[in-house]
Amino acid sequence: MTDALVHLAVALPLATALLVPLARGARLARLVVAGALLTAAAAGALGVVALADHAEPARGHWYVVDAAGGVYLLVVAAIGLLSALASPGYLGPAHRGFFAEHRSRPAYYVALLAFWAVLLAVPLVDNLVVAWILVEATTAASAVLVAFSGGRLALEAGWKYLVLTTLGLTVALLGIVVLYALLASGGSVLGTLDWDAIRAGAGAIDGDAAVFALVLILAGLAAKIGWAPVHNWLPDAHSEAPPPVSALLSAALLPTVMLVAWRTLAALDPAVGRTGGALFLAFGLVSLAVAVPFLWRRLPIKRLLAYSSLEHMGVLALGIGFGTPLALAGVVIHVAGHALAKSLGFYATIPLLRRDRTLATEAPVSLNSTSPAAAGAVGLSLASLSGLPPSPLFVSEVLILAGGVAAGEIAVVAVAAALLALGFLGLAHALIEGVAGDAPREPVASRRAARRLLALTAAIGCALLALPAAAYGLIDSALVADLMRGVG
Repeated sequence: MTDALVHLAVALPLATALLVPLARGARLARLVVAGALLTAAAAGALGVVALADHAEPARGHWYVVDAAGGVYLLVVAAIGLLSALASPGYLGPAHRGFFAEHRSRPAYYVALLAFWAVLLAVPLVDNLVVAWILVEATTAASAVLVAFSGGRLALEAGWKYLVLTTLGLTVALLGIVVLYALLASGGSVLGTLDWDAIRAGAGAIDGDAAVFALVLILAGLAAKIGWAPVHNWLPDAHSEAPPPVSALLSAALLPTVMLVAWRTLAALDPAVGRTGGALFLAFGLVSLAVAVPFLWRRLPIKRLLAYSSLEHMGVLALGIGFGTPLALAGVVIHVAGHALAKSLGFYATIPLLRRDRTLATEAPVSLNSTSPAAAGAVGLSLASLSGLPPSPLFVSEVLILAGGVAAGEIAVVAVAAALLALGFLGLAHALIEGVAGDAPREPVASRRAARRLLALTAAIGCALLALPAAAYGLIDSALVADLMRGVG
C-alpha cells in the first residue's frame, strides 16, 4: 500500500499536468481541481501512514517514508491543494498576463502542477544527489510561475530568483562532490550518498573535511531556503508571483528544502558533531536579525509576508540547531502553523489585488472598512505569524527557545528571544494599521470572493487553534524521539 501511495502522490499531479492542454474553459478548472483533490488525498494518506508507523520507516528502491517526511508531506499536500483551489480566482476575467488568456491558463496550471509534484517528491527521496536534482527542478517550474504576469518587475524577479538560486545550488553540488570524495568506497555514486550510507560512513572520515563539505552544502541550500545573507531573491519573488504561487513558495518550498539540509546535518552528525548545529544556529540568528528591520517598515502586504518568511525560516533553523526534543516538537508545530498562516495571508490578497492594484505597491490601511473578509484573513494571518497567543507559532517558538535552554545555548536563546520580540512588535503594528486603521476607501472585494475568503479563514483558523493542543501531545512523544532517526 505504501509503495502505491508513494507513486500516486508524485504521478497524479504530473498526469493532471499532461492532461491540461487537452481541456478548455470550465473543463480545465474542473480537471485541475479533480487532480488536486486526488493528489492531496494520496499524499495526505501517505503522510498519515508515515506518522502512524514512524518507528519503522517504509523504504523502497528510491524512497523512504519516515517521521519527518510524513510531516512535510501533509504540509505540502495541504498547501498545494489550497493553491490549486485558489488559482481560478487569480485567473479570473480581471487577470491580464504576459500570454494571451487562452494560453496563459494551461501554461500556468502545467507549471503549478509540475512544481507541486516535485515538492511532494523531495521529502520522500532517500538520496542526497536525487534530492539536489529535485530541488534544482523546482527552480525551473517556479521561476516560470514567478515571472508569470509578464510585467517588468515580475520578469526581473523571475530572473533574479533563477540566477541566485542556481548559483547557490551549484555551491551545494560542489559540497556534494567533496562529500562523495570523502565517502567513496568503490560502490555506485548514488548508493554512496543514500542517507543511511552517509551516516554509516561519516564516523570514518576526517571531521574538518566533513565540516567543509557541510558548509558548502548548507551555504548552497541557504540560497533556496531564503536564509540571510543569501535571501536577496525572496522578497521580490514572493511579492511578484501570483498569490497561489507565493503561498507554495513560502509555505512549502522553503521548509521542504530545509528538510534536505536537516537530513544532511543528521547524516553527517557522527563526523561534524555540534559544529553542524552551530551552523544552523548562525543562519537562524542572522536571518532573524536581517528580517526584523523590514518587519518594522510599511510594506505592501505580499512583501511584508516575504520578509516574515525570512524570519520564520530563521526560527526553524534555530530549532533544528538546538536539536533537543522540546526544540524538535516546536519545529513540527512551526512548520505546520507557518504554512497555514502564511498561505492564508497570500490567498487574501487575490480579491484585494483584483479590485485595487495600488495594494501591490502600497501598505494596506483600514481593510476592515473596505473588505471585512480580507481584514479577517489578513488579521488572522499576521496575528499568527507575529506569535500572538494563542497562535500555534507562539507555542512553537516557546518550545524552541525552551529547547535551546535545555541544550545549554543560553546566549543564543537570549538573542533570539529579543529578536522575536522585536519581530512581534513590527508585525503587530502592521496588523493594527492595516486591519483597523482609520482611512475609509471604496470596497475592494466582491461578495462572492468575500464568502469564499471567510470560509477559508474559518477552516484555517480551526486548524491553527488545533495545533497548540497537538504541541502538548508531541512533547516527550515517541514521534519526536524518532525524528532524528527519521531525518538521518
